[in-house]
Amino acid sequence: MAIYHLRATMISRSAGRSATAAAAYRSAELIVDQRTGLAFDYRARGGVDHVETLAPADAPTWVQDRAALWNAVELAETRKNSQVAREVRVALPCELDAAQRLQLVRDFCQREFVDRGMVADIALHAPGREGDERNHHAHILLTTREIGPEGFTTKNRDWNAKELLEGWREAWARDT
Repeated sequence: MAIYHLRATMISRSAGRSATAAAAYRSAELIVDQRTGLAFDYRARGGVDHVETLAPADAPTWVQDRAALWNAVELAETRKNSQVAREVRVALPCELDAAQRLQLVRDFCQREFVDRGMVADIALHAPGREGDERNHHAHILLTTREIGPEGFTTKNRDWNAKELLEGWREAWARDT
């Protein structure tokens, strides 16, 4: 039987984290942070089944380039303690096949995040070599600023509301 799990956390500079590092790790890619010059190379990492970026229809085409997207996020934030992204981790029902798990995540992200103006960078991960073989899960990196045709606009503080997080949890529980 499918179990529900959704956990949301902030990617914050005050905790020593960056959106570029988080995106590189979750997608198993190389991303160079243009702000700091640091290279985050996770291409040797295994277990990433699928990655893609979902964005509002009027978003610029460069958001589909993961490195460009998360570098633009980092450059849009000027404070040393900025919250640069939000990560949502969800458990995926092992009863579903790979295509069904992907569609579940796409539909949820579109409805709950992208339709609100966020960009959602999704990475579906396979269970680890050790541990529970049913542990299919997804990491969803979200922008904290709305995106429009010209790029990022203002930070949307409404997305930090506890009620919104509770709504996401209810929606994920229902969907799974």
